[in-house]
Amino acid sequence: MPPVFAHGRLRLYLLKLLDEAPRHGYEVIRLLEERFQGLYAPSAGTVYPRLAKLEAEGLVTHATEGGRKVYSITDAGRAELADRGGELADLELEIRDSVTELAAEIRDDVRGAAGDLRREMRAAASASATQVEDESWKAAKEDLRKARQEWKEQARRAKDESRRAREEAQQARRQAKEAQERAREEVQRIAGQLQEQFAKSGGVLGSLAGAWLGGGTQGASPAGAADAAHAAADGDWAADLAPTGDPARDLDRLLDRFRDEVRDAARDRGVTAAQVAEARGHLKAASGRLGTTFGAGS
Repeated sequence: MPPVFAHGRLRLYLLKLLDEAPRHGYEVIRLLEERFQGLYAPSAGTVYPRLAKLEAEGLVTHATEGGRKVYSITDAGRAELADRGGELADLELEIRDSVTELAAEIRDDVRGAAGDLRREMRAAASASATQVEDESWKAAKEDLRKARQEWKEQARRAKDESRRAREEAQQARRQAKEAQERAREEVQRIAGQLQEQFAKSGGVLGSLAGAWLGGGTQGASPAGAADAAHAAADGDWAADLAPTGDPARDLDRLLDRFRDEVRDAARDRGVTAAQVAEARGHLKAASGRLGTTFGAGS
C-alpha cells in the first residue's frame, strides 16, 4: 500500500488541524481517523514527535490543561500555512485519493475473503451433500452476509469522503487563487508608489548614506553635506541599541537600523535617479571601509 501522506504532508496537515482550533495529541489522532472515515489512523509515535518538532521550530506552542498538552498554532505557523496554500489544496486531493485507494484495498480484501469462504462452503457442501445444515454452516453464511454488509458500508463512506474532499480542495484552490490576485495587486500598488517617489526630488538617499556610513561630503549635495555634518556631530547614533553580547547580532541590528532610516527618509522626501547613483557611490565607499575594518580585526 502506498503511504497515506507523502514526505512533509503530515506536517502541513497538522498545521491545518491546529489552525482550526487548539487540540491535544489524542484529539489530532482522532480527527485524522475521522477524515479517513476510520480507514486510517496514525499512531501516537507518528503524531507526537511531529508536534514536538513543530513546536521546536516555533510553528506551534502548547499549554498544559488537565495534565495534557494542548497545542496551538503560532503566527509563524499561520504564515507557513498561508504560503503553502496551493500545497494544502493538493493535499486535500491526495487525501481523497488515499481514502479511495484504502477503500479499494478493503473491498478487494473483503471480496477475496468472501471468495475463499464461498469455496470452503462449496467444498463442505460437496463432502456432506446429504447432511442436514448444521450450526457451522449457518455461521459461515452469517459471516458472509456481515462481510458483504461491511464492504457496502465502507464503500459508501469512502464515496462520501471522496466527494467532500474534492469540494474542499476546489474551495481551497479558489481561495489560493484569490490570495495570489490580492498579493499581485498589492505589489503593483507599491511599485506605483515607489515610481512616484523616485520621480520626486529631495536629495535624501545620497545625503543619508554619506552621513551615516562616513562617506564624507565630497561630491554630495548641499543637503547631504548638512546631514553629514549633523551625523558627525551626533556620535551617539543608535545608542538605544544596547549590546547583546553577540557582536554578529549587534552588527545586524545596526545595519537594520541604517536600512530602515534611509528607507523612511527616501519614502518621505522622494528619490531621483541621480541621487540613487550618488548613494551607490557612498555605499560602495562605506562597504570598502567596513570590509577593511573587519579584515583588520580577523
